[in-house]
Amino acid sequence: MYPRAKVFGLIIQDGKLLLEEYGEEPAKGSGYFYRPLGGSIEFGERSDEALVREFREELGYEVLIDEYVTCLENIFWVEEEMGHEIIQVYLVSFQDDEAAGKSEYGIIDKPGGRAVWVRIDECVSGDKVLYPEGLAEVLKGM
Repeated sequence: MYPRAKVFGLIIQDGKLLLEEYGEEPAKGSGYFYRPLGGSIEFGERSDEALVREFREELGYEVLIDEYVTCLENIFWVEEEMGHEIIQVYLVSFQDDEAAGKSEYGIIDKPGGRAVWVRIDECVSGDKVLYPEGLAEVLKGM
């Protein structure tokens, strides 16, 4: 198995970060965990193009790439299977004000999925479980 190339977008508004909410934390098997919106980079696709596509597919909104942030390498275990991701991280913003004004977003390609605003200090302190590993440290420096 090879590492997967991924891209995540950070939308920050009023000290909060827009994150996809998941119902079960994989390592512990209970509680919520959070992850930025984004996904896999397709072969031949640039990471910034993939991120715009992912937001369109997941939320139905266009985003603007504001700034490249960093690259994270995430090696993890779910049950007894190892995962390995190389993740490009960008700051992004919604293209229109209507999209930015919502309190919650449905995930189009995941029925029942949702994205919510989570306070950055809760992510940095560990009060909210945030993936990928290393992202909380990146947020501390922003």
